[in-house]
Amino acid sequence: MKRIIAVEDNLAPVKEYLIEKGCQVIEIEEAEYNDVDVLVISGSDEDIMGMEDILDEVPVISAQGRSPEDIWHTIMDIYY
Repeated sequence: MKRIIAVEDNLAPVKEYLIEKGCQVIEIEEAEYNDVDVLVISGSDEDIMGMEDILDEVPVISAQGRSPEDIWHTIMDIYY
């Protein structure tokens, strides 16, 4: 099953890496309208203000100080 990951705009290296790993990557603003499996944010809670409904259901990963590979491993740990 292909994972749908919502990633903030300013995290291009993370987006590219997740796409290479076979994930479907969408903009974080689209997360409200799609069934996403994970949100990846740059690290500030302000980045996801107004998305409280999603936050109750979807894991949020902060990319602050983390490599794309580390984020991928965290996603894998959540789902496998």
